[in-house]
Amino acid sequence: MSAVDDAPTSLTNSETATVTEEMIIPLPPAFDDVADERHYRKQMLVDALHILGDRNMAEGAAGHITVRDPEFADRFWVNPFGMGFTAVQVDNLICVDHEGNIVHGNRPLNNAAFAIHGAIHAARPDVMAACHTHAMYSKTFSSLGEPLKMITQDHCMFYNDVAMHSDDGGAIVTDLESGKKLAASLADNKALIHQNHGVITTGESVDEAAWWFIALERACQSQLLAQAAGEPKIIPDDYAQFSYDQSGYAFAGWFQFQTIKQEYGLA
Repeated sequence: MSAVDDAPTSLTNSETATVTEEMIIPLPPAFDDVADERHYRKQMLVDALHILGDRNMAEGAAGHITVRDPEFADRFWVNPFGMGFTAVQVDNLICVDHEGNIVHGNRPLNNAAFAIHGAIHAARPDVMAACHTHAMYSKTFSSLGEPLKMITQDHCMFYNDVAMHSDDGGAIVTDLESGKKLAASLADNKALIHQNHGVITTGESVDEAAWWFIALERACQSQLLAQAAGEPKIIPDDYAQFSYDQSGYAFAGWFQFQTIKQEYGLA
């Protein structure tokens, strides 16, 4: 939180006063107890699943969101195979290590979830969470095999920060080597478009990864619409970089997702 001191506020046409107000800015919580942080991360995972499911961004048993365990860096929590996003509760989550072993929980693991997310979490220690579903517009856009274009201000949050991957496009990613190749293509970007499959987003928190996923899905929709209507104008690189600097960093992603959670009474 930060304070705004001595802020002049108009009371009437002829009167003014000086007031001191405390400005409330939501910030990610900090934890002293690892058990509390684990529960928080799992709850954030469930909240994100419910929101994406409610927004029709999940399809059947496909799709997964993961979050790294705060104590064991080689483990992550994930929604179980065969449960709809909106049905998953904290007690349903399973914990998986980087070898693919279920170390907590009694529900099945989606092999694709491990192949993709396991490889990303292993290759990117900075990634706390990753999000992937077969949402309509991003999977449709991925079939074009072309990069995201900087055609609106909102696209610019992905400026030079979304990778392309064409290997194994359209094949269900269950092979571990395929997952490693995908993680290699992701490199240090926060998002990836997998040809004929869809998109994957990452973040320092579940909330950040979920926001990037929603934003990228909408950006794909926007580009499909723009290209159907004509030839969209591309934003100059310096403008795109400026907008990215304002909206493409980790806290911005986390902060944006809070507005969605407020709509659901979750923040």
